[in-house]
Amino acid sequence: MTYDIRRLKKNEWDMAMQLAWDTFLVYEAPDYNSEGIKNFHEFVKGDELKNMFMLGEYYTLGAFDENDVIVGILGIRKHWHISLLFVEPALHHQGIATGLLKRAFSDAAEEGIKEMTVFSAPFAIEFYHKLGFTDLDDEKTADGIRYTPMKIELF
Repeated sequence: MTYDIRRLKKNEWDMAMQLAWDTFLVYEAPDYNSEGIKNFHEFVKGDELKNMFMLGEYYTLGAFDENDVIVGILGIRKHWHISLLFVEPALHHQGIATGLLKRAFSDAAEEGIKEMTVFSAPFAIEFYHKLGFTDLDDEKTADGIRYTPMKIELF
């Protein structure tokens, strides 16, 4: 199946963040303490990120199926730092996350960006390594969120 990968429209934000939250609960929340779960919830459901998106300050892609239902989300903060990458759990291993990242890599390269960074959740480390990301440091924990800082050089 092919998916349409495009920038999110403003009216799709809540649906995209619900996908991120629901997927987080399945794959990441079991590895987080209550502080981390609470902070992630505030990140995707609070006003700060949403306001940045509405003002055009938060680059966000969605992958949509043939019925125009969102099945994947990629969010990037300033300086091309990936802050969200989630795919509907039933659709993992179908190339959706890779497709989202390749589109972002292409868009970044067009702007002259040489590298992108991510704070990978434990669940996603292997995925990022397969795409060419390298660890910048050992796993860290901040505000209850576990992550490994990584980067990729874009060509």
